[in-house]
Formats: sequence, C-alpha cells, structure tokens
Amino acid sequence: MKQLVLLTAVCLMFCCVTLAQVKTISLPQLQKRISNPDTVYVVNFWATWCKPCIEELPCFEKLQATYKNQPLKVLLVSMDFESKLPAVKTFARSRKLTSEVMLATRKSDQELIDGIAKEWSGALPGTLIVNGKKGIRKFQEQEFTYEELNKLYQTNK
Repeated sequence: MKQLVLLTAVCLMFCCVTLAQVKTISLPQLQKRISNPDTVYVVNFWATWCKPCIEELPCFEKLQATYKNQPLKVLLVSMDFESKLPAVKTFARSRKLTSEVMLATRKSDQELIDGIAKEWSGALPGTLIVNGKKGIRKFQEQEFTYEELNKLYQTNK
C-alpha cells in the first residue's frame, strides 16, 4: 500500500511539473526574456488551432535539440486566448514539447503584433530570430521546414 501511495505521489508530482512548463508571458516580459546578447533566440508564434503551426513544431524542437550545447534558445509562444491556458498545457504535454512554451497575454492582438514586428500581419505561424550581439532582429511570417529553420539559425547566429 505504501508503494502505491508513493507511486501515486510521484506521478502527481510529474504531472504538475509537466503542466507547469507552460507560463503566461506579456510583451514586456518577452522583450526582457530575449534581451541576453549572449544567446540567439528563435521565437515561434503559434496556436493550438493552427494546422501549419502544429506541423512545424517538431522542427523547432529538433533545432533546440540539435544545438542544445550552443547559446540558442527556442521559445514557443502560443497566441491562443488566455482562457485556453489549460488546453495549451494539455497540448504541450501530449506533444512532449521540451522547448519553453508560453502563452502570450495581451490587451489586444494588434498591440502584441506591433510590439514584435511592424511588418507582421498577425498571420500564424510567425518566427522571430534575435541575436543581440550582432544586432539582428528578423521576423518571418511563414511555415518552416527543419532545413529552412536551420538555415535561418545558421545565417543569424
């Protein structure tokens, strides 16, 4: 019986840790998060309802895994409504996402879009790459293959 209780407790702790990986983030918090000049940030804006977004998520996961020993950080920022946080947590857990997953909080979509990139129409998926050391901040509104994403990283690192 003690073993069953211990096993249940461990399982519950694991579930809580997995669910806790999805945090909310505001535009100012995101801007601060991507400001370390010693790290190249690849920030993917996606949503659980966006088929192209879902199809490209494994490419971002592979990029993070491939360059895990380099100063690269992949951030997956969900554009789902804040009320969908539980669904985003479930989605991240079911897809076994290992990159940092966040849900963007905002007063309005347009305010967030303009704060990320003036050229962003708001369409998903969208990707921002930031290399503070080289003064690089590029936004691309497209779906990526792994090869395209790897090339984007390689040319901007």
